Amino acid sequence: MSAYAALNCTFVGFALLPLLAVALGGRLGRRTMAAVGLAVGGMLLLTAVFDNLMIGMGLFTYSEATLAGPLVGLAPLGDFAYPLGAAILLPSAWLLLTGDDAQDTSYDPEDR
Repeated sequence: MSAYAALNCTFVGFALLPLLAVALGGRLGRRTMAAVGLAVGGMLLLTAVFDNLMIGMGLFTYSEATLAGPLVGLAPLGDFAYPLGAAILLPSAWLLLTGDDAQDTSYDPEDR
């Protein structure tokens, strides 16, 4: 495993720890999971589009020695680790630090 791959795995692994803590605390509702899923999907899509544009325009290049793993278009798979980690880490850390209850609070007419 290359140093970059190890760094990416470490970052994503540490990003999953607060999510695990929130889930084990019973504060991870369906709406929160849907929001995190949308954030992850959006970040990965934006990363794919803009990394490919920037690499295609020649704004930066990667040495063959530093590339580890497959490419998504022109972008190495490792470029997706940081947006993935951030999209997981930030909502989880918010729930841990604010103490907000993330249970599903959708409207139910039966509750009247």
